[in-house]
Amino acid sequence: MNLALLFDEDFIAPDRVVLKGRRLNHIQSVLGIATGDQLPVGRVNGLMGLGEVVRLSDSEVELVVVLDQKPPTPLPLTLILAMPRPKMFRRILQTSATLGIKDIWLINSYKVEKSFWQTPLLSDENLREDLTLGLEQAKDTGMPSVHIRKLFKPFVEDELPALLKDKQALVAHPGTANVCPTHLNRAAALCIGPEGGFTPYEVGKLEEAGCQSVHLGPRILRVETAVPVLVTRLFDVCL
Repeated sequence: MNLALLFDEDFIAPDRVVLKGRRLNHIQSVLGIATGDQLPVGRVNGLMGLGEVVRLSDSEVELVVVLDQKPPTPLPLTLILAMPRPKMFRRILQTSATLGIKDIWLINSYKVEKSFWQTPLLSDENLREDLTLGLEQAKDTGMPSVHIRKLFKPFVEDELPALLKDKQALVAHPGTANVCPTHLNRAAALCIGPEGGFTPYEVGKLEEAGCQSVHLGPRILRVETAVPVLVTRLFDVCL
């Protein structure tokens, strides 16, 4: 936790917060913070700054906070992702938040198993927890939006064209003729399929909606590897 992310319910006054649970445990056990010490903090969808510990117990920590710094610039990318296998999903979600992606769409695909949609990881509480972990890692405060669409064709035909408007739209698809572009300086949308990839029919529908198929070379990557590789190729996120 490189930054303690603060939610509205944490505030007991305009400049004071009380933290419990995971954040308290991290502050005590990992950071070794004591009364009078300071740590980086940031308010969800707001400014960042420093919090000074004014009270610390086994059950909670109280901070006086000064929020006067802007968070990092969001990545101008819409990520459209076939619902991953649950054991990968948390890592992918956290990585996406860490990279600065603010608009995430989870969609269905022929190769997405129906059971994937039953995972409790899709609950609002669990989504917020994983996105929070990603933001805390990156020292960012902008909470990403996650949209869930369980029907492929209605999404691609009815919603995707408008979503792609004024964006460079790409679908990652091994074997296509076009190499993935680099160093984009405009907004983009990136579609990534499930393990095994989108079917030819699905790729065709995505292309009809306005996407261009691109590849990363002859190696086939897992989704959790493809996401950061593609994003860092498209944008200079580490500069």
